[in-house]
Amino acid sequence: MLLPAKAECKAVSTSQSCPACSKRIIDRYFLQALDQFWHQDCLKCGCCECRLGEVGDSFYTKGNMILCKRDYLRLFGRAGHCAACCKVIPAYQLVMKARDNVYHMDCFACQECSSRFCVGDKFFLSENRLLCSQDYDSLLCHTEHHSSSALSQFSSLPSSPDSQEFSPASTAWCI
Repeated sequence: MLLPAKAECKAVSTSQSCPACSKRIIDRYFLQALDQFWHQDCLKCGCCECRLGEVGDSFYTKGNMILCKRDYLRLFGRAGHCAACCKVIPAYQLVMKARDNVYHMDCFACQECSSRFCVGDKFFLSENRLLCSQDYDSLLCHTEHHSSSALSQFSSLPSSPDSQEFSPASTAWCI
């Protein structure tokens, strides 16, 4: 796993040359990254040219490229597919997760009535379909009369090795 490198802002003078422009650094503030000193305006993303000192204190390197997090993930991150709409989810987008299913933020809604889930809402996953409490209860009542198929309920809490297994009776909340 590649970890981001750090860029530290310094407030002392140096006699070093900036690796980007080759000019001597005489500025009061400069950045230290990759064991070198940089002018604040010179340490930029190799793709979008954003000033890395302004977008945070981390960046990524790949080959000879210095990249911001967004461009690194766009170029080298893993894309996935939304369980609801089946469209590609770029690696840099925020997602919601329920067990092994991943969703666009806009697709994380009840697949019966289309109501969007908010923080604190309870939701269920039945036969790989997201359901709100009302639709789950309706389906459960309907299912109890026609069959004994198992429905499971769980949460969008961040997964950990201990939280992968949920019993059908566990409580689920959208956070």
